Amino acid sequence: MATVRFEEAQRWYPGADKPAVPGISLEIEDAEFMVLVGPSGCGKSTTLRMLAGLEEVNKGKIFIGDREITRLPPKDRDIAMVFQNYALYPHMSVADNMAFSLKMAKVPTEERNKRVQEAARILGLTDYLERKPKALSGGQRQRVAMGRAIVRQPQVFCMDEPLSNLDAKMRVQTRTDIAKLQSDLGVTTVYVTHDQVEAMTMGDRVAVMKDGYLQQVDSPLALYDRPVNLFVAGFIGSPQMNLIEAKAENGQAKIGNYLVPVDPAAAQKMTGNITVGVRPEAWRVVGNSEDGLPVQVTVVEDLGADAFVYGTCDVEGTPSNIIIRVSGRDHVQKGETMYVTTDPTNVHVFDTDTGDRLSE
Repeated sequence: MATVRFEEAQRWYPGADKPAVPGISLEIEDAEFMVLVGPSGCGKSTTLRMLAGLEEVNKGKIFIGDREITRLPPKDRDIAMVFQNYALYPHMSVADNMAFSLKMAKVPTEERNKRVQEAARILGLTDYLERKPKALSGGQRQRVAMGRAIVRQPQVFCMDEPLSNLDAKMRVQTRTDIAKLQSDLGVTTVYVTHDQVEAMTMGDRVAVMKDGYLQQVDSPLALYDRPVNLFVAGFIGSPQMNLIEAKAENGQAKIGNYLVPVDPAAAQKMTGNITVGVRPEAWRVVGNSEDGLPVQVTVVEDLGADAFVYGTCDVEGTPSNIIIRVSGRDHVQKGETMYVTTDPTNVHVFDTDTGDRLSE
């Protein structure tokens, strides 16, 4: 297997006024599942396609192990690609689709059949090998596309939003299958998605991108607990973090006339305009207006064990919606007013102008 390394790799499309990826530097460990995540147009798919050889690298270098592959054609990179739209041949059986790349590589028939059977066993496709793609469900077609990648026994898997065509239930099941499969095979994997829940549940590490630049590369839990800037804070987490405008005053965050205590490290750095971040589950419901921020409930999403309460607050600086996670047995009603507070350890503080994190 192998590591993957980007060294200031740049992609500038002809006619564009700026590069899609100005110069990405990223190291992916051997057998690691690395997820590139970000909004549409952030450069994540372009980065993946540079690695796969489907996009030209205008500057910089890309390595797999110790071998530079920047100028190599795709077929010489020892990479297997799994696409969003499956890219199966409709006139071929499942077995022939999976074996096609091996046939082109002139792998002997016996070895070819052995690899296809093994991949089918791993993916639960043994009973479908003689079927055509049109006779399969979306999830089964995606598994065939995975099987085609597995039989090649590549050094690196590249996956470009492979679950986006599946329904919600199938997407949850298939992402579990892919994560387990990657762990079992131990193949270095670079996975692109715009779905941050997918990124958080699948990746060993997650690289958050915006406008072609890496914002933060870390474990899913570290991204959730310690976002380095406002963009990551707002992007990672579902529902997203409550981001509330405030002013720094005597080591506290002042929202209207309401003072929010913050951790001492942030208190020492705060000046002027700041943004306070509170996760929905970090709010604590209190009894009255003297102790908490008033939130008028507009929508309650009951999820069984939990409920998400969406409300508005007439305190200056608060966003249009404040989201609070409560127990599903709390029976919060639309129209009522709740009072919430939180603890300093749960408050994330950011500089509003630069977006940088001020909390420890």
